[in-house]
Amino acid sequence: MARSYKDKDIKLLWGLAAARCAFPNCRRLLVLEKTAHDVTATIGEMAHIIAHSTAAIAPRSDPHFDESLRDSYDNLVLLCDTHHATVDKQANTHSINDLRRWKLDHEKWVAENLIEQMTHITFLELEQVAKALIVSGHETDSGYTVTPPREKMERNELKHTRHLVTLGLANAKVVEQFVSSFAVTQRNFPEDLKAGFLAEYNARLEEGLRGDSLFEALRAFSSGGSKDFQRQAAGLSVLVYLFEKCEVFQR
Repeated sequence: MARSYKDKDIKLLWGLAAARCAFPNCRRLLVLEKTAHDVTATIGEMAHIIAHSTAAIAPRSDPHFDESLRDSYDNLVLLCDTHHATVDKQANTHSINDLRRWKLDHEKWVAENLIEQMTHITFLELEQVAKALIVSGHETDSGYTVTPPREKMERNELKHTRHLVTLGLANAKVVEQFVSSFAVTQRNFPEDLKAGFLAEYNARLEEGLRGDSLFEALRAFSSGGSKDFQRQAAGLSVLVYLFEKCEVFQR
């Protein structure tokens, strides 16, 4: 069976790993920044935890593993080229359980870095995010309608990104104060901010993204694709504020 990676799984894998190698103590950034002569490029590799192939010689092969799950997010771990080769050439040393543990530990490390930066977010960081997102010249609506976050997560089938919503909620009051402050001198600011997210949201819906992958795509959008944890924390804070207020995602 040919390999077939779905866009939703790719976005989720790269996003939750913060585009870094999950091999213990590596954490190499797997994105090459744009230069004067070349565009941005990714150098990471999506390694299979349980082999894609059912052949006995394949690293970490399991012929009984569901074929439909072989190329899914749950069976992939993001690695640099060196450590992808390492785990496949020494599959007896690096087991299925090892790779699963590394992935969990790495995503926990990413979350911990976001938590640390959440406490340092100020109006300055929020303004930097907002300026890149606002869209003017649109119709306004009746305003915000709050739905409990837990109910909202259930409706939108968030599983792997639920902890990110919880992280973002910690800064809800700061973002609300920021939005209210700017609305004093820029009356349409709340609607302009929402419009930027809704435009991106609708574009990603048309691509077929839903649930975790849609949330992760919007999180990358809100942080401007930055790999800086402070910028990501600010973007996540704004996204979750709008998520909670029902301006983004299903109500």
